[in-house]
Amino acid sequence: MKTQTDRFDAITETALAWYRAGTGAALATVVETWGSAPRRVGAQLVIGGDGRIEGSVSGGCVEAAVIVEALEAIDDGTHRLLEFGVSDEDAFAVGLACGGTIRVLVEPVGDVLPVDLLEQLVAARANRTALAYEVNLELGVRRLLHDAYPDRMRMDRSGFEADDETFVAVYNPPLRLIVVGAVHIAQGLVAMARIAGYDPVLIDPRDAFGSSARFPGEVIVQDWPDEAVAALGLDTRTALVLLTHDPKLDDPALIAALRSDCFYIGALGSKRTHAKRVERMQAAGFNADQIGRIHGPVGLDIGAAGPTEIALAILAEMTAVLRGRCP
Repeated sequence: MKTQTDRFDAITETALAWYRAGTGAALATVVETWGSAPRRVGAQLVIGGDGRIEGSVSGGCVEAAVIVEALEAIDDGTHRLLEFGVSDEDAFAVGLACGGTIRVLVEPVGDVLPVDLLEQLVAARANRTALAYEVNLELGVRRLLHDAYPDRMRMDRSGFEADDETFVAVYNPPLRLIVVGAVHIAQGLVAMARIAGYDPVLIDPRDAFGSSARFPGEVIVQDWPDEAVAALGLDTRTALVLLTHDPKLDDPALIAALRSDCFYIGALGSKRTHAKRVERMQAAGFNADQIGRIHGPVGLDIGAAGPTEIALAILAEMTAVLRGRCP
C-alpha cells in the first residue's frame, strides 16, 4: 500500500514527545463552560516546560494566563483548576458574539498525569481505540476505561458527572473519511473534511487520478479499494464516500462498508444509477435495512451545482448523520 503521508498529529502525542525530550509538559483541558465559551468542553492545549504551546482552550482569550499557570504547575508538580470569565469585548476579538465562562484543568505530565496513562492514550489513538479518561478531582484518582460511558462516547461529549467531582474526557478515534475515487469532487471534499476535523484518505489505483500533484499533502492509497479498505478498517468513526461511478471500484468497498459499523456510507450517482446499485447489493445478499444505510444519490439536496458544491452537500450530510440529525 502506497501513501503520500503517514499519520496525524495529536495533543497527547505532542505532550508525550515534549515530556520525553526532557522539557516537561502539561495538558490543559476545558472541563466546563457557561455562556458563549470560545471552545467546547474537552478542548486541549499542551504547554511545554520551555513555553511552547500547541492547541487551544479559548481561541486566544485566556491562553496567556493558562500558560503561566501551567509553567508553575510543571515546576511544583501539582494540578490547577482554573476559572476564567471571558468578557464580551475579548470574545468579540476572537470572533464570538458574546462572552462566557470556562474552567480549565491543568495537569503536569509525570507528577500528576501518569506517563504510562499518556502512553496508553497515544497508543489508543494510533490503534483507533476509544477510551474514557476519568479523573476524580477530590480523590486525585485518574484512570482509563474501555467500554465505559457509552452515551458520552457516542455523542463525543466530555464533561462532569452528577457528583461534580468526576470529570470524564472522551478520547474517541479521530473522525476519518475514506474516499474511493480521486475525482474532481474529491479535491473539494478532502479539503473541507480536513477543516471539519476529519483525517481523510483517498483510494484510487489509477495513477493519473491518485497523484500528489492533484492532492498535495493528502494520504493517497494506490491499491484496489477492497484491499485498501480491508487494510484501513472501517469503524464507527469512519465515513466512506464512493465517487468513481465504476462498480468494479465502488462495489467491493461498498460491500465491505455494509458489513462494517462505519457511521456513513455515501455513493455518487443518479437515482437510476443508485437503483442499479441496490439491485447489485441485493444480489450480493444484503437485505433492505442494510442497503438502506447507503446515502445515494450522495449528499443533502441543496441544489448543488458543480464539484465543490457537491462536496459541500456530502460533508453536510455526513455531519447530519454523525450528529443524529439525519438517518
